[in-house]
Parts: sequence; structure tokens; C-alpha cells
Amino acid sequence: MTTTTLTRADIIDTLAREVDIPRHQATAFLEATLETMIVSLMEHDLIKLSSFGSFNVRQKTKRVGRNPKTGKEAVITPRRVLSFKPSQYLREKVQRRKG
Repeated sequence: MTTTTLTRADIIDTLAREVDIPRHQATAFLEATLETMIVSLMEHDLIKLSSFGSFNVRQKTKRVGRNPKTGKEAVITPRRVLSFKPSQYLREKVQRRKG
């Protein structure tokens, strides 16, 4: 099975071709969209995209973990983490594609 990566350039090329706009406009559109998403996650901690999924930021608390090499305990500092939960529609589409 071969795997390919969808890159930012691929998205820009597809957008320019499908919407029939110049590549520089497609680039500006994608950059503005991604920046809007980033700012929203920083300020509101949640993005919901219908038929795609939800991005949210969770606060993890301080905890004790272990170094897997040495087994020595170490304190893991509190931090914010990004998570994604796909919609049921997206899950079904991906599952159908695999099967």
C-alpha cells in the first residue's frame, strides 16, 4: 500500500483548479482560513466543522510520569493540548474507503 501526504501546496492547487481562481488568491484564502482557525483555538478553545469534526483545546494538569529509558519519575508540567474528534459522517466515509 502506498501512502501519500496531502500538502498545503496540494490544497492550494486543488482550490485554484476547482474554484477557478488564481493560485495567489487560493493561497491567500487558505492562509486566512488557517489563521482564523488558529486564533479561534487560542481564544475560544473550540472549532466545529459540520460533517468534518471538532477541534478543541484541553488543559492537562500537572502529573508524575516516568522516563521510559530509566524508569525514573519526572514531573510533567501542566499544558494545553489540541485534540480532534471526527464527525460520524467523516468516520463512515473513511471506513468505507478502507473496506
